Amino acid sequence: MARKPMMAGNWKMNNTIAEAVVLTQEISNQYDKETWGEDVDIVICPPYVDLKPAKTVLDFDRTKIAVGAQNVYWEPSGAFTGEISVPMLKEIGCAYCIVGHSERRELFGETNEDVNRKVKALVEAGLYAIVCVGESLAVRDEGTTEEFVCAQVRAAFAGVDAADAQRCVVAYEPIWAIGTGRTATPEQAEAVCAAIRATLADLYGAEVAEGMRVLYGGSMNPGNVEGLLAQPNIDGGLIGGASLKCESFVQLIEACL
Repeated sequence: MARKPMMAGNWKMNNTIAEAVVLTQEISNQYDKETWGEDVDIVICPPYVDLKPAKTVLDFDRTKIAVGAQNVYWEPSGAFTGEISVPMLKEIGCAYCIVGHSERRELFGETNEDVNRKVKALVEAGLYAIVCVGESLAVRDEGTTEEFVCAQVRAAFAGVDAADAQRCVVAYEPIWAIGTGRTATPEQAEAVCAAIRATLADLYGAEVAEGMRVLYGGSMNPGNVEGLLAQPNIDGGLIGGASLKCESFVQLIEACL
């Protein structure tokens, strides 16, 4: 089954509103209606305060680039100071949301159970979840990478049925390669992404698993993108630093074509 590739840019805590508008406009200006819209899905994930301004630029240009958030809380409303709900993201026009990023897990104590709640809240509202999984260097050195990562996948999808699972993208991000300049070799990344797909097949059957996209994240850049995308189980990237510059992000998008 041919899966449509995806390039998703995670801007993390970067770009003021003015900077976000400029970057979004630069990317929008490069949009190729003949190829990008049909052959690759593109998502930008700015900080919360930039979501509406970025969406406004894309709507004005009628550019088929989706907007996603970097995090969300699972309750629809209530006394949760500082949190943002799924209905809020939906009203902005977000189509996607990242959940379970290693920085959320490590720095803010997010658990597998939290990730699962967020996935359920998103898919129930009709949004797409980009579910992040990945191992530390210690886990890799122990030789238990696939076991660890696949356990994260199972936990994230616990209680999620096949129809809702198909509204999810899994992003494999080896923690030791995020923002470090180090990248898993194409063979290392493929081995884990294949194990992720096998886990999805165990949960939902081969047909569903073959239709779900698995991205690689962790210092993907124009220099290594072709080798990674050549792997049969890597369907695109969740991009950090290289998504903060229009030129490099566009190069990654075009590598999918």
